Amino acid sequence: MLHAVNISMRYATKTLFENINIKFDRGKRYGLIGANGAGKSTFLKILSGEIEASGGDISLDSGLKLGVLSQNQYAFEDLSIKDAVLMGNKRLYDAIKEKESLYASADLSDSKVNERLGELEIICVEEDPMYECEVVIEKILQDLGFCVNTHNDLMKTLTGGDKFKVLLAQVLFPKPDVLLLDEPTNNLDLNAISWLEENLKRHDGTLVVISHDRHFLNSVCTHILDLDFKTLREFSGNYDDWYIASTLIAKQQEMERNKKLKEKAELEDFIRRFGANASKARQATSRQKQLDKLDLESLQISSRRDPSISFKIKRNIGNEVLTIENISHSYGDLVIFNNFSLNILPGDKIALIGANGVGKTTLCKILSESLKQDNGIVKWGATIEMGYFPQDTSEIVTGDETLYEWLRAFDKSVDSNEIRTSLGRMLFSGEEQEKSVKALSGGEKHRIMLAKLMLAKNNFLLLDEPTNHLDLEAIIALGEALYSYNGGVICVSHDRELIGAYANRIIEMQLSKNGVIITDFKGSYEEYLSSKTFK
Repeated sequence: MLHAVNISMRYATKTLFENINIKFDRGKRYGLIGANGAGKSTFLKILSGEIEASGGDISLDSGLKLGVLSQNQYAFEDLSIKDAVLMGNKRLYDAIKEKESLYASADLSDSKVNERLGELEIICVEEDPMYECEVVIEKILQDLGFCVNTHNDLMKTLTGGDKFKVLLAQVLFPKPDVLLLDEPTNNLDLNAISWLEENLKRHDGTLVVISHDRHFLNSVCTHILDLDFKTLREFSGNYDDWYIASTLIAKQQEMERNKKLKEKAELEDFIRRFGANASKARQATSRQKQLDKLDLESLQISSRRDPSISFKIKRNIGNEVLTIENISHSYGDLVIFNNFSLNILPGDKIALIGANGVGKTTLCKILSESLKQDNGIVKWGATIEMGYFPQDTSEIVTGDETLYEWLRAFDKSVDSNEIRTSLGRMLFSGEEQEKSVKALSGGEKHRIMLAKLMLAKNNFLLLDEPTNHLDLEAIIALGEALYSYNGGVICVSHDRELIGAYANRIIEMQLSKNGVIITDFKGSYEEYLSSKTFK
């Protein structure tokens, strides 16, 4: 269906990948994975035709439709929500809008007008033979959480997360033969992610998707494409299947690498010692030929690096952790909390879940004292030293300092080696530690915030969407760190693998007319899902 032949992408100072050859087959759903910076999004943009490769060709079989998830959330501000979705089929959209305009203002007795209406009707029948586009669009939008009475609202009235949902509906609506999705689960709540999984599993064309959601990749993908070593390797199965296979391959490669490095060192040592010795000259020449034949290309290092996250505590938690008593908070006429109460106990590691816009971030801001509630009391225990990870780190991680200086400013008493070590754990090594904070990418800002929390050694962590911008390896490391952590946790996340790794209490928030309704479940996320299934 879609063919990539000898695709290479080179920049002035860096080569992302070279001579990639792959045929994307109908019925296969490919998960494209790789380290941050490996070139995943670049490769997807080359497949879509958005950018041109340095070398090679992309070809799409004749007559097939290509669907690409747009990343521009503000491209359709003056369209209604349902029209923005209809734009997923531009030919159908244009025909319908021209028909509406002609019927509204043209002279219907004019033969040319009627001729044009006939042409437009043919286009509509070709693109929508069952005349079901409105019903299909309405169903998709409802599944994504948009009430029917909002479908005519303008896109400009939506939040960023809801705009992204509309873009997702837009690319799914025309049912393209080849579907290219870059991070489609970003900004989606758990219910929307589950819906998307089921929708994509029914896709009978070709799918290529980039995602940092391990559960999503396991659920959706039939094949994994691993972008590493400047090339693309294809594996059958989902992410977990790839992980097992790639771990085995990596161990075999490490053994081969160590063997060749040892052989190289022995040959170089012999040549160095006996190269000038006449009686050993022939042997030295022979050793040099052996050294020249060594395939050093196979010694290349993977671009994938695993961070090492570890949260320690300075002080043990006492008997009282957090009490929330009858807090209320509103944004204008929208009531978020109305006499909301909650008690957090020692040992609680809480996953705070719920639909976008339900108030999870508002609660985190109130608990972190960056937002004042309208009424009620928030009381932290006397022993609690809380560390806060906001959803948007850009306002905190800023300035002209180097990474080392930025971390040093929070606590002058911390040992310099400890700061360097924490940066190294989060994959900032050597010269990278001296780069300016303001030059960091979104993912790098999240990693330095995690380094800050590791240094602070708080006994309670309040984390609002910490997995945004993190790659799979970092998310797995974060889940393991929270599981091993001896302090308390409240973490907002839509990543089910992360939640499943650490949480022993699930708090789900649902918004009603009278404020938030809470479901408080003491147990793991898997147990929580089971309890909902059997109700």
